[in-house]
Amino acid sequence: MRILVLGGIRSGKSQWAEAAIAESAGASAAVRYLATGPAPEGDAEWSARVDAHRQRRPAGWTTIETVDVATQLRADGTMATVVDDVGTWLTAAMDRAGAWTGGSVSADIDDLVDAVASYGSPLALVSPEVGLTVVPATESGWRFADALGTLNQRLAAVCDRVVLVVAGQPVTVKATAL
Repeated sequence: MRILVLGGIRSGKSQWAEAAIAESAGASAAVRYLATGPAPEGDAEWSARVDAHRQRRPAGWTTIETVDVATQLRADGTMATVVDDVGTWLTAAMDRAGAWTGGSVSADIDDLVDAVASYGSPLALVSPEVGLTVVPATESGWRFADALGTLNQRLAAVCDRVVLVVAGQPVTVKATAL
């Protein structure tokens, strides 16, 4: 089961995804948590948020901080996995590709979508929903919103389930019969 979990800032999407993957994988199963960005040095509030995420995960979960999500998914397609979050992954991809000023992230998006589509174990992808997160009214802001909207649509197409989390409450957007 591949689940795309969308939501706004502080909507509860990460917690919902963690609970869903724990239920899907089984309480005692090993889970891999792919965190798409480390806590930046000198940002105490962000570090506290990252710490809160880490502390609520079960002790048996393995956390890997990486922006190379596609490679990680292909390296072990047998482990239940949470990817948190797709927006941070996209930011890193846009940085690498110079997409803030016109470069393309198409190849990166294709690679991630292909890896997700072929993943054979429980997978939860956490992503901000366009318009429900901070997007500056600048050229780089609309470039990010356009790329994120495209990416979310492509991921939704290959996921079995899509859930929008609002105020901690899941709203099923797509449910594929199994």
